[in-house]
Amino acid sequence: MIKQILGKLPRKPTSKTSHNDMNGEGNGNNPYSSTNSSGVDLNNSRNGLVSGKFSNSGSGVSRATNGSVMNKSNHGKKSAAAVASQVGFPFSSYEALPSFRDVPNSEKHNLFIGKLNMCCVVFDFNDASKNLKEKDVKRQTLLELVEYISSVNSTFNEVAMQEITNMVASNLFRTFSSLNHENRVLEAYDPEEEEQTMEPAWPHLQMVYEFLLRFVASPETDAKLAKRYIDHSFVLRLLDLFDSEDQREREYLKTILHRTYGKFMVHRPFIRKAINNIFYGFIFETEKHNGIAELLEILGSIINGFALPLKEEHKLFLVRALIPLHKPKCASLYHQQLSYCITQFVEKDFKLADTVIRGILKYWPVTNSSKEVMFLGELEEVLEATQAAEFQRCMVPLFRQISRCLNSSHFQVAERALFLWNNDHIKTLIIQNRKVILPIIFPALERNTRSHWNQAVQSLMLNVKKIFSDADQSLVDECLVQFQEDEAKVTETLQKRESTWKLLEEMAASKSVTNEAILVSRFAASVVPSSNSNP
Repeated sequence: MIKQILGKLPRKPTSKTSHNDMNGEGNGNNPYSSTNSSGVDLNNSRNGLVSGKFSNSGSGVSRATNGSVMNKSNHGKKSAAAVASQVGFPFSSYEALPSFRDVPNSEKHNLFIGKLNMCCVVFDFNDASKNLKEKDVKRQTLLELVEYISSVNSTFNEVAMQEITNMVASNLFRTFSSLNHENRVLEAYDPEEEEQTMEPAWPHLQMVYEFLLRFVASPETDAKLAKRYIDHSFVLRLLDLFDSEDQREREYLKTILHRTYGKFMVHRPFIRKAINNIFYGFIFETEKHNGIAELLEILGSIINGFALPLKEEHKLFLVRALIPLHKPKCASLYHQQLSYCITQFVEKDFKLADTVIRGILKYWPVTNSSKEVMFLGELEEVLEATQAAEFQRCMVPLFRQISRCLNSSHFQVAERALFLWNNDHIKTLIIQNRKVILPIIFPALERNTRSHWNQAVQSLMLNVKKIFSDADQSLVDECLVQFQEDEAKVTETLQKRESTWKLLEEMAASKSVTNEAILVSRFAASVVPSSNSNP
């Protein structure tokens, strides 16, 4: 009897709750207070919520009210037995706790913490026949938590935030199989040919991701307080999950990271730097990562919000991370998102066009025709945002590459290059600088107008020639004369080379009986010019 009376007496407030208690806060209507409505310390409360099914209001509350906040780096999964012991019931009786609708407001916080602790138990989904009842109980509990966190109307306190992040970490943070990753890198991994891998634990993971998303997006989540729990370590482990092979998981991560970037301004530089490091490892080491497209999609939104003028840090990010992303063989998997990011930079600062175009040319594919078509499409988007001054700085190397594309025997490459003249802005830039550009590309135009195997390409070549003829017929005539002279020189050089080899063969045949050495010094004059010529 005496123990029961003493148990109901309020204890001395802790350092974390004394300030609120002195001001009349922390009790009453606040469901996230660390004490219940009667003012009894939760660490000593043994009354339980429902007939012994749930007692002691959860280990998270006990630890927090004792003033010793759990180490946030301890984001490992809790064992079933450990968690069951903490929440006050044996694992053999892993049963659903009461619904939030069935308890008074004063006890909802205790129930919330209890359900969070209960959901820290992680089940093995590789064996579909094990713990079927417990898995269903956990899923229903997670659904209740998702619904509850969407309806709260008071700010989450530290106890709730600590338990929320512990539950999220226990379920989500895990290491992916490194053996499968290494094998794919060594075997020239082609993601386009791989089957989509589905996470077996997705029925639970999806609910945890939805819960985390609603927590981050909730207006009741105080960013200044939450940053202690959603810290750099938490963000890094969240970024590690982008390498998941399950696209559904990456979609959730993309949305959550974007919301985190928007809500926690203090984490923004760190998030950008961490994404940079992922890109560096992908470009220069492994060329294997499943989440590059999703990360670039987030960055596209971030870049769109950059203030002007652009900081030097952002320009370095463009040069050191984004442009080199054109290098990996699997660039087709994320090229659409990459192209959007690149174009955003040029639209923000048109002076970057020269840097971007030269960067794309640096990583231009030599033997991958489909990748060339992609690069030509990206060039068109960049050129559309390019001003005349920047265009003039890079037009010579640019149109040397376009000339090589026009000469390509792959009709899609030649066709995509010719489509550039369909863009009015690009066509205007070309016509304004025709005296430099036409001499570079005229040989390819003239040669392929006559002899390209694809009829559609021949027709497009004629259209481009007509554009130049309408703009400056005299320049076209000059280029034609120069082309004919160059062709004549090439023909003459080839004829000299053939005659030289013919004479050598005849002399070799006449001396074959005597095995006498053949002196070829008198043919040096005819051989040297042919070797120096550039057909």
